[in-house]
Amino acid sequence: MEKYLIIAEKPSARKNFEKALGGLKGHFANYDYELTNLRGHVMTLKEPQDQVPNTLKDKYESWQLKDLPWDLKDLSWQRTYLKSWNPRSKKMESTKSLVDDLKQKATTATALVIATDTDPSGEGDLLAWEAIDAIKWTGPVYRANFADESSKSLLKALNNLTLIEGKDKHGAYQKGLARNKWDFASMQLTRAATTLTRGEGYSLVSRQGRLKSAMLLKIYQQLQAIKNYVKVPYYEYRFKDENGNVFARKAPEKGEEVPFRYATKEALMGAESFQESSAVQQLSVTDKKTVPPKLLDLASLSAILSKEGFKAKEVLATYQKLYEAQIVSYPRTEDKTITPEQFQDMLPLVNQIASLVGTDQALLTHRQPRPTHVKEEGAHGANRPGTKVPATLDSLNSFGDSAKRIYEVLAKNFLAMFAEDYHYQQIKGALQDYPDFITTFNSPTKMGWKVVYQDQDSEEEDKTSQALGNIGKLFIHEGQNSKPTAPTWKWLKTFLEKNNIGTGATRTSTYGELSSGKNAYIIDKKGKIDLTKDGQAVAIMARNTWLADPRTTKRVFEIFDQVGRFEVSADQAMNSIVLTVNHDIPVMIENAKQLKRNLGAPKGTKKQSKSPVKEKITGLWQGKEVSFSSEFSGHKFTDQEIEDLLDGQRIVFKARSKMGKSFEVAGRLEIQTYKTSKFVGFKPEFT
Repeated sequence: MEKYLIIAEKPSARKNFEKALGGLKGHFANYDYELTNLRGHVMTLKEPQDQVPNTLKDKYESWQLKDLPWDLKDLSWQRTYLKSWNPRSKKMESTKSLVDDLKQKATTATALVIATDTDPSGEGDLLAWEAIDAIKWTGPVYRANFADESSKSLLKALNNLTLIEGKDKHGAYQKGLARNKWDFASMQLTRAATTLTRGEGYSLVSRQGRLKSAMLLKIYQQLQAIKNYVKVPYYEYRFKDENGNVFARKAPEKGEEVPFRYATKEALMGAESFQESSAVQQLSVTDKKTVPPKLLDLASLSAILSKEGFKAKEVLATYQKLYEAQIVSYPRTEDKTITPEQFQDMLPLVNQIASLVGTDQALLTHRQPRPTHVKEEGAHGANRPGTKVPATLDSLNSFGDSAKRIYEVLAKNFLAMFAEDYHYQQIKGALQDYPDFITTFNSPTKMGWKVVYQDQDSEEEDKTSQALGNIGKLFIHEGQNSKPTAPTWKWLKTFLEKNNIGTGATRTSTYGELSSGKNAYIIDKKGKIDLTKDGQAVAIMARNTWLADPRTTKRVFEIFDQVGRFEVSADQAMNSIVLTVNHDIPVMIENAKQLKRNLGAPKGTKKQSKSPVKEKITGLWQGKEVSFSSEFSGHKFTDQEIEDLLDGQRIVFKARSKMGKSFEVAGRLEIQTYKTSKFVGFKPEFT
């Protein structure tokens, strides 16, 4: 009998498989099975200096411009175990034990089943193959593709396994691998930008990346446009009727001079004259309607909730927990619609969901699939409520502060497609004496879906009125040149959407990363955003670079898709990052010269070291959380040495003097004093 080892992405996913199958082990379809799980990525690419021959280690460890760019042919692209500090066990923990456990379980299996998330980036396939390669598996491998973690979807996936002939023929893996290598190689630009920034006296790590750089640069440019905005007023004649409808002449296309606008009231009054009032006439009445808005992605949902004070990072984390409990659908989807099958799965739950969020079920009369929302395409389907409907909204509070609002907004957006269309009359009117003065407004006749859901994500504002008035009265309108829009999370995600940069989930996670922590680049105040000084510095370094250009991301993702379709190889795809690095480093050199002019002098006047940025290690030492340098005298502490240091042990290693001479040094972590400040760091034993 065939025995398949089914590999889920994380413990929560394994539990959902266990529930669907009825146990950790058993028989299903025509095979025996055993369930196991990873914890996301269990392997990672080694540091650059650990992927090259000894003669090149110094070059690939360096952050100096003289050692950039890299020759990617030098890299072995080898992986190693992930290691991190576990605050519960108070130890550095490696994924080696998890990989060893997987290897042991695989000894009794005839085939492995990749049952990680089926995501559009290929990430789930990449992390699965990392583990499969680590255990040196040479047997058959199958793929289970599922839309969500409901029992129905999981069982369907396990009934329809796809045999993978080899990872070289696995398109999703190759796509994920290309993206993984590309982003790793882009590390060069973070090193270059950081070295250049520090060379100007600003002590920060200038993190650069396709999405990060584009986001920060766009915000910076908008803030600069607002800062440099100069109000230029203009005056023109308009009429207003007793119902508040304003009649105005149509301005020419943008950029053309408007002949009836004047710089002063006096100039206007001297050039034109109209009688004080005119009768109003109706030109047309047109019946129109709009269908419910599109289903939300995570970025749109996060942008809506940001106005209520919920941070993007918290929304993403809470949504993930809700998904694992099957209360909401898969988070990292790129789908904008749902499939007919998904529609039918959700249809019996509509009334229950409506009752939960306080929507009148009598409004939900459109129970047939809408072609705008339901299509025979996609996999996971757009974001929506899950197959498990909670008993009460308050019961969601245990998942996170934003859980209740996530479900309310998501549910009402989903329910809107079961409501009728919004109907209105578009009424157009003019002045009898001056027919060039026109007004247009909408008069609602059937509210339809708008009673169920207010489309906060819409960029359009309906100009509504009940009816035309009878008389329009003359007034002088004062306007001005358009002021740049103040940046908000909603404004930023709209820019990213239009330029197809990232998915809803990656936009949200990256925004959350950039706006969280003590080293945040973005300041988020209920959706309104600004940049910290560090954020401004990173944005300035990104100006005119290809990395921050939306066209680069679009092209790179097209290349990744081509890799997934085997039109180009993963290695061939790397040529685009080589070209990007070669273009961007000279641009960054020029950008660095503009830092002081734009940001002012850095804090302190002492000459800043141009040495590579030393990473900090954080962990528990003597019962307290401490941070200390990850290296000493040219030696970077290994994970075992870090664990020993945090345990209070003495370590011995080979170091290198400033003259390049190798010597042996021993020591341990101790509290030390620099000037008047105390810090914890490695203290060598000098005899």
